[in-house]
Parts: sequence; structure tokens; C-alpha cells
Amino acid sequence: MKTNRFNSVWNFLGRFKYIIVIVLGVALVGIIDENSFVKRIEYDYQIKDLKAEISKYDEIYKRDSLRVAELQSSPKAISKIARERYFMKADDEDIYVLSTDEQPTTDDN
Repeated sequence: MKTNRFNSVWNFLGRFKYIIVIVLGVALVGIIDENSFVKRIEYDYQIKDLKAEISKYDEIYKRDSLRVAELQSSPKAISKIARERYFMKADDEDIYVLSTDEQPTTDDN
């Protein structure tokens, strides 16, 4: 009984050995290997994401370069940034900072 099964399996493998080898080879190259099609698709998605990130940083670089050039050429731009960001003022000015933050209330009953 066991030899019958063994012989039938052996005959099957012997008859379709080339097809089995081809299927296993394609599975090895297509799925399991480090250079497989699946990995290639993953790498393509990563490349697309990295290119988008590069273009975003290029835009930021261009904007900041223009701003630096403006700051180097115009003293009015420096004073504008100093007033807006650091609340600096000229000698004849007063600055009022309005805040919309709510003050924490304490209940001391």
C-alpha cells in the first residue's frame, strides 16, 4: 500500500518535473528572493514618497532662500520680522499684546 502511493507520487513528480521546477523557480524569483517583484513594487512606492518629500523640501528651500535674500537687502524686512516675532519696538512706539488664552480659574470656596 505504501509502495503504491510512493510509486504514484514518484511517477507524478517524474512526469511533471520540468513544470514543478519552473513553478518553484518563478516563485523563488518572484516572491521569496530579495530582488523579487514584491520588493520591487515596495521600492517603487518608497521612491515615489521620497521624491514627493524632496520636492516639498525644495519648495521650502526656495521660499527660505528668497526670504534670506530679502533680509540681506532690506533693513525694513529685518525690522518687520523683529516686530512681528520678537515684539521689539522702536523708541517712539508702544506694543500691546492681545491674547485670546483663557486664564485658569480656581474655585476657592
